[in-house]
Amino acid sequence: MPLALLALAVGAFGLGTTEFVMMGLLPDVADDLHISIPTAGHLVSAYALGVVIGAPLLAALTARLPRRRVLISLMALFVAGNALSALAPGYDSLLAARFLSGLPHGAFFGVGAVVATGLVAPERKARSVSLMFMGLTVANIAGVPVATLMGQHLGWRATFLGVSLIGVAAMAAVFFLIHPTHAPASGLRGELTALRSLPVWLALATTVVGFGALFSAYSYITPMLTDAAGYADSDVTLLLALFGVGATIGNLVGGRLADHAMRGTLFGGLVSMVAVLLLFPVLMRTEWSAALAVVLLGVAAFITGSPLQLMVMERASAGPSLASSANQAAFNLANAGGAWIGGVALAAGFGLTSPAIAGAALAVLGLGVASVAYAVDRRQDAPPTAHVRVVASHVPEPAETVHS
Repeated sequence: MPLALLALAVGAFGLGTTEFVMMGLLPDVADDLHISIPTAGHLVSAYALGVVIGAPLLAALTARLPRRRVLISLMALFVAGNALSALAPGYDSLLAARFLSGLPHGAFFGVGAVVATGLVAPERKARSVSLMFMGLTVANIAGVPVATLMGQHLGWRATFLGVSLIGVAAMAAVFFLIHPTHAPASGLRGELTALRSLPVWLALATTVVGFGALFSAYSYITPMLTDAAGYADSDVTLLLALFGVGATIGNLVGGRLADHAMRGTLFGGLVSMVAVLLLFPVLMRTEWSAALAVVLLGVAAFITGSPLQLMVMERASAGPSLASSANQAAFNLANAGGAWIGGVALAAGFGLTSPAIAGAALAVLGLGVASVAYAVDRRQDAPPTAHVRVVASHVPEPAETVHS
């Protein structure tokens, strides 16, 4: 695999760290800014909103620019957002800085996936995407716990300064490891035309529903581990790192399998999600099985990551950057929607593990959407064989034409 993929992985590591670290820093930020924890939770939503808005917007605005320049510019915006977060004098300015930090997230992953697939042979495209995404999954193993500890001991502002330095390192890596390229030929019109495709929208819908299944359960994993499985609050950070281990394994396995059978890998991942989530009420009864459930959830969810990203890009081949970035916006819509659905199940009094059952239902719905997408793709890809045979029967042979 090209060394240039390392540059993309470094950027993904920084993005993943700053996205998830706020969840661990909420008490520290709330105490320092004299706000409640629910109010501080809006800082998480502000980042997600930035991703949803910024992914298609920035991909569209930069459609005619060389992709290496786009990646460096996006990381520069990321550095600025995190530096402003560290220097924010109050809650409102921090909220705005978090929104700014989220703007480049989806576009970087979207454009980066297009660059990654262009670096390798066609039979290694999914694997190249998975290696870039590995920066995101490794962030859950190392980046988020280390950044959380840094914030707890040095102050939360030090965490965002540290993440800014990761962004600077990513800019340097992109500059030195990724060769300059010409501007895409399609431009904004080609990117927008690609979004008119029904298969593209079906693939995006699969991302929303499929990853919504993950976040329905994962958003409430802490009370499941402490109140149902019996873990202490201090153990949760290590258990969340185990989720990152599972996600890294699933991401790498999914990338390899998708290069051989993209649809089969996607369907297999969704079926695995259904099975794991249905087992949550049983697995959350003991500590060891609860830890296993966390790992299995990461594996099952991230097996689908690379095939979903690649499916969107292939169905929007005329202008893949915008559609690829839109898939990251879909991922964050899944985050918000899945958490809401899991919360509804919990508030209805169905039990601590009910968000996992709601997630299983979403995964089944994801299978349905993926099946419709598969049927539409088969119909569009099917050659008009009957028409070809009729036309061919009326074409005279060359020899007969010459003699006549």
